Amino acid sequence: MSGRGLVRRIDWLTVFLYSLLVFIGWINIYSTTLTDPDLSLFDFSTLYGKQLFFIVLSFFVIVMVLFVETSFFERFAPIFYLASLVLLIGLFAFGKTIAGATSWYDLGFFNLQPSELAKVTTALALAKYLSDIQTDIKNRKHQLYAVLIILLPALLILPQPDPGSSLIYFSLFFVLFREGFPLYYLVILLVAIVLFATTLMFGTVWIGIALGIITVLIFVFKKKSAKIPLLPFSAAIVVSILFSLSVNFVFENVFEQRHRDRFALWLSLEKDEKKLEEIRKTIGYNTYQSEKAIESGGFFGKGFLEGTRTKGDFVPEQHTDYIFSSVGEEWGFLGTTLVIVIFSVFFLRLIHVAERQKSDFSRMYGYGVISILLIHYFINIGMVIGLLPTIGVPLPFFSYGGSGLLFFTLLLFVFLKLDSNRLRDGL
Repeated sequence: MSGRGLVRRIDWLTVFLYSLLVFIGWINIYSTTLTDPDLSLFDFSTLYGKQLFFIVLSFFVIVMVLFVETSFFERFAPIFYLASLVLLIGLFAFGKTIAGATSWYDLGFFNLQPSELAKVTTALALAKYLSDIQTDIKNRKHQLYAVLIILLPALLILPQPDPGSSLIYFSLFFVLFREGFPLYYLVILLVAIVLFATTLMFGTVWIGIALGIITVLIFVFKKKSAKIPLLPFSAAIVVSILFSLSVNFVFENVFEQRHRDRFALWLSLEKDEKKLEEIRKTIGYNTYQSEKAIESGGFFGKGFLEGTRTKGDFVPEQHTDYIFSSVGEEWGFLGTTLVIVIFSVFFLRLIHVAERQKSDFSRMYGYGVISILLIHYFINIGMVIGLLPTIGVPLPFFSYGGSGLLFFTLLLFVFLKLDSNRLRDGL
C-alpha cells in the first residue's frame, strides 16, 4: 500500500480520540507531578518529562507499525506469543521487583513490563488461532486450546504477584463468545464469581442452604412439560458446594495479606470495627483520598494546578492508577464527564471499526483490543471511585508509565493498520 493510500485509509477519528486521551492524560500527569514551576517541560528527570519522551517514542512506534505489511502480524503471531511467554518466565530469574511485584526488566533507561507486551501478542495469537479454525469453535479440543492461549500468560503473571494484570487477560473471553463460544461457559464463570464473593461474605454453610432452597423451588414450581436432567443438575450442585468449600483455602493460602485486606474492605468482611478502620487507613487510604479529591472538585473544578489535595500529595500514586482523581479535583464534574464521553466515543468507534472488517483475523483481533482496553477502563474508574477494590490497573493512554503507553499504542495501531487494509482483504 502506498503512503498516500495509507493516509487516506487510516481511521483518523480513532487517531484523533487516541491523541486527545494521551494529551489530556499528560496534562494531568504534569499537574500531579509538578514540583518546581521553573523546570522545563522537556526536563526528562521529571515524571512528566519522562512521559513526554514516551509519547514521542510512541509516535515512532505508530510510524513503524503503519509501514509494516499487514500479513506480518498474522503470519508471525504465534512466534510473538511464544516470545512473550519466554519473557514472562524470565522474570522469575531476572525480574526487577517494584512495589512488591517482580514484573519488570531493568533496561537501564526504563523498566520493561512484559505483561503489557503479552497483552498484544495474546490478542494476536488468539485471533490467529480462531481465524485458522474458522467455524470449528464448537469443537471441544479447539475450545480448550483457545482457552489455554488466554490462560498461559495469566497464570505466569499471577505469582509475580500481579493479580490485576493477570485479570486483564480474562477479558479476551469476550472474543470467544463473540465468535460463537457456548454461552453456558459465561454462565459458569459468572456463577463462580458470585459463589466466590458470597462464600466470603456468608460462609459455605449458608451457601449450601441457599443452593438447597433454590433446588427445591426449581422442582416445585417448574412446569410439568419442562424436563430437568437430574444427573447433570445434581452434579452442578455438588460442584458448586465443592467450589464453595475451596474458597476459604484459596483466599487464605493463595492471596497475599494485602489482597485479602482489599477484599475485606470491598465486601465488608471484617466485623471488628477497629480492624476495619485500620484497613481503611492502610489499604483503603488511596481510595478514600481519591473519592475526597473528586468530591472537592465540585461541578467546575478548582482549576489547572489548583488542586489542593493533588498539590498536598494526599492521593498516593495519583499520577499512575489514580490519575482520574486529579481530573475530578481540578476539572470537576464537567471534566470527568468529558473524559468519560471521550472514552465512550472511542470504544463505540472501535466497535464500528471491528464490525466492518472483511478479514476474520482483523475482526477477532479488533475485539481483543476492545476487550483489553475496556476492562482497563472499567476497573480503573471503578477503583478510583470506590466501586471496585484496588488492584493496580492503569487507565489506558492516561496513566503515567512508559511500558503501558508504548504497548497500548502498539495494541491499538496494529488494529488500525489491519483496518487500513480491509478493502484488499475483501477481494
